[in-house]
Amino acid sequence: MEDTIKSCPPKRSVVSKTVALAKKNTRQKPWRSTIAAILLSVLAVNSVQAAPTEGGKIDLTVNPEPPALMLGVISNASAQLVAGNIYEGLLRYDDKLHPQPSLAKSWEISPDGLTYTFHLHENVKFHDGVPMTSDDVLFSVKDLLLKTLPSQRLIMKHVKSVTAPDKYTVVFKLKAPFEAFIRTFSFAKMPIIPKHLYAGTDYYTNPHNKTPIGTGPFKFAEWKHGNYIKLVKNKDYYLPGKPYLDQVIYHVIPDSASRSVAYENGVLNVLPGGTVENFDIDRLSKLPNSCLTEKGWEYNSPLSWLWLNNAEAPMNNPKFRKAIMYALNRQFARDVLWNGYAKIATGPFSQRLPFYSEQKPEYDYDPAKAKALLKEIGYKGKKPLRLLPLPYGETWQRWAEAVKQNLEEVGIPVSIEATDVAGWNQRTSNRDYDIAFTYMYQNGDPAIGVERNYRSTQIPKGSPWTNVEGYNNPKIDKLFDQASVAFPASERQKIYDTIQAKLQQDVPVAWLLDLSFPTIYNCKYQNLITTANGLSSSLRDTWIKK
Repeated sequence: MEDTIKSCPPKRSVVSKTVALAKKNTRQKPWRSTIAAILLSVLAVNSVQAAPTEGGKIDLTVNPEPPALMLGVISNASAQLVAGNIYEGLLRYDDKLHPQPSLAKSWEISPDGLTYTFHLHENVKFHDGVPMTSDDVLFSVKDLLLKTLPSQRLIMKHVKSVTAPDKYTVVFKLKAPFEAFIRTFSFAKMPIIPKHLYAGTDYYTNPHNKTPIGTGPFKFAEWKHGNYIKLVKNKDYYLPGKPYLDQVIYHVIPDSASRSVAYENGVLNVLPGGTVENFDIDRLSKLPNSCLTEKGWEYNSPLSWLWLNNAEAPMNNPKFRKAIMYALNRQFARDVLWNGYAKIATGPFSQRLPFYSEQKPEYDYDPAKAKALLKEIGYKGKKPLRLLPLPYGETWQRWAEAVKQNLEEVGIPVSIEATDVAGWNQRTSNRDYDIAFTYMYQNGDPAIGVERNYRSTQIPKGSPWTNVEGYNNPKIDKLFDQASVAFPASERQKIYDTIQAKLQQDVPVAWLLDLSFPTIYNCKYQNLITTANGLSSSLRDTWIKK
């Protein structure tokens, strides 16, 4: 769906033409001078407001309340929403996933794709006033993050060395070309942590985890647990004039209905994507001075599917898994449950992701085909399959009921076993389920966000964010190995086409929807979302139109 913007300043050409016309009318007919003066005054205000103004605050909601804010040790979505404005990476990304300057002001990639050289801003300070240098980058990527973030270990396995020729230059040398590497330097994947506060400490219990210190446009000020998190303007930020806002307040409001009311009453200015139920989006976005955008999810590209426990019968049979795909009415889920804010998934890659391609077979809603496949494999449907919904609100519960109905209509009995977030994490991590809902971030590149879900090396239990279905195919493992180091990008595309086609045949999971999480906000906030990571990294650009 296209973004809708309800409040836009007049274009400069229109303003200038109108001003000229008003002056001409005033000269020709003096009685019009009063009207002309009013018109010129209004247009002058609008013209001034085309430039950012400083001051003011913004009130958002964060749900659920983050367990912590130190992005070096915790990286869930709610922590990123807040702490992405405290910490920074070397790069940011636009909505096409093109790299943009952040802590690195410029960079070069060698023609052979093996050397990445980053030139840092020279006037960056951490929030405690200590200058940030290449030593902090080396400490973060070679030490702390390697020990605390699994995603960093996957990235750094491609790196031969990281060196710092001087205080403001960092050089990464790769073992082999890794085209995805340029998309790994976001605040979420590779935040830069202050060495002087963490070197030689226990990273998980360091007292500074409670009062996070980064280089970002906003500084941590206060956390009243169960109530709000407050950030304040970093007056020493290295980009002159930014940020524009004085304060950012993240309100903790556990109930989605209460969040809607808080927005209607003006307590909240922004409802981040996913913080209200889908059926409330249309009504809230039509309130006076409300705007809606679907931007800001290009990097994460959330893709939903059903985990199918490949280690257990009957899910260990590809034909049974195909029957599930044909049984699912995903069009209904898109139109009714997600109110059109989604696309029907065509396979393992989000349609926003680089190297996506549509492959055969396609799985349309076809209960007759599902029944034929079940008959072919002799499925009797005597024992109900355990279905775990995602414990993220009413929309997900409704979706579980719809899937249960779809499957039972073709002869697959289902029992829904609802859990809380901790229970869902534990049961999926230990593969204590038959079918389970999830959605996963694609993280800007299939080598970063996709292959972890299908590699056999990612099967071991303990994490709900890897190969939870237990899919094991050595050919796919080998293809992923080849794709990650293929160079240039056109060679990667050929291999990823093959991977997508093969996974489409094997159906290790039941792909559902490419999700969209619209953000609803008061239209007076300008430049609210300017990056592919949205509200997590865009607020340095946000200002209030008076």
